[in-house]
Amino acid sequence: MLRCVRTNSDDVSFQKLVIALDVELQINNGDADAFYALFNKTDKIKFVVVAFDDEIAVGCGAIKEYSNSIMEIKRMFVPVNHRGKGIASAVLKELEQWALSLNYPTCILETGKKQIEAIGLYKKSGYAMISNYGQYENVENSICFEKHFSAR
Repeated sequence: MLRCVRTNSDDVSFQKLVIALDVELQINNGDADAFYALFNKTDKIKFVVVAFDDEIAVGCGAIKEYSNSIMEIKRMFVPVNHRGKGIASAVLKELEQWALSLNYPTCILETGKKQIEAIGLYKKSGYAMISNYGQYENVENSICFEKHFSAR
């Protein structure tokens, strides 16, 4: 049974998943990986979700404040052998609910053009493509998304 746990970046399961994520991104991003790595630091992230299937960590994601009304989704990852089971959707939904409970009515994120599965996830989850923001503004390989929430 899948369960999502709210934690922070000190969580050992999160740290292990992020190591695997970084290996995958290094392959996908090639020479551009050093640029992206500058913005993917995980120390001191207060809002992390780790998904567990029984006691096995099978996915993760995080949010961090981008502005006083916007959270940025970071470090979304599900290992290849656990994909296609709705884990990323569950993590994303938990992050969105957490952001809304903290009074952040909008989430933004960046992903790479080669991250076809991630792009599909965000589109089916109601995210709209936006102009690249911040450090991704002039980065050709980046695609940025945004989603607004209404209070429940």
